[in-house]
Amino acid sequence: MNESTHVSKQFDEDLFGLRTHVLEMGGLVESQIRAAVGAYASGETGVVKDIVESDHRVNAYEKIIDDETVTVIAKRQPTASDLRLVMGITKIVTDLERIGDEAKKIAKGARRVHEHGLPSLPRAADVRHVAEEAVTMLRDSLDCFARLDASKAAAVIHADAKVDSEFKATVRQLITYMMEDPRTISTALDIIWICRSIERIGDHAKNVAEHVIYIAEGRDIRHTGKEA
Repeated sequence: MNESTHVSKQFDEDLFGLRTHVLEMGGLVESQIRAAVGAYASGETGVVKDIVESDHRVNAYEKIIDDETVTVIAKRQPTASDLRLVMGITKIVTDLERIGDEAKKIAKGARRVHEHGLPSLPRAADVRHVAEEAVTMLRDSLDCFARLDASKAAAVIHADAKVDSEFKATVRQLITYMMEDPRTISTALDIIWICRSIERIGDHAKNVAEHVIYIAEGRDIRHTGKEA
């Protein structure tokens, strides 16, 4: 094996390690969301502490990946598509870290909701449904990252409109509850903030998909108003 082959092989291994860590981080934040929404639905808020503490692991992944990307750029000096991959990863990691923050907010909100204990508000299934839509977006965005599939990334971007629509419908429903019974205001506001976090998770999953299109095709469609 000559020197150039060795360097190329090492570079491929570095990129593989980066992508693996991104997917591991994505799996962790997905499990955070599911646990947080589960706590809201079941009332078993004892897991909230675990969800909050797991955020430290998400932050640790962010630091590891940031350090790895700096090393790759400094040592390997990637060009063209490889550089797009490395830069795209730095942006994806930021969105994943923010998704972890939103999962933590959902968990804390779930604890507050069950401390208030008002059963007359919308059934937990309403929140679970929009949460499942957002989690599906996240999972699909990570899958298209793993495959660098721009076509599937476009589908994820379009799916965000449904999450936004369901968020607005839930807010309208909760406003109606608050108007009819002022005693529900405190809990209804907590649920609105939970739904807002879910909607934000969808936004971040959409961002990940946009970054995948940039990595795969070199097109930056953020803030352009253009269809993917």
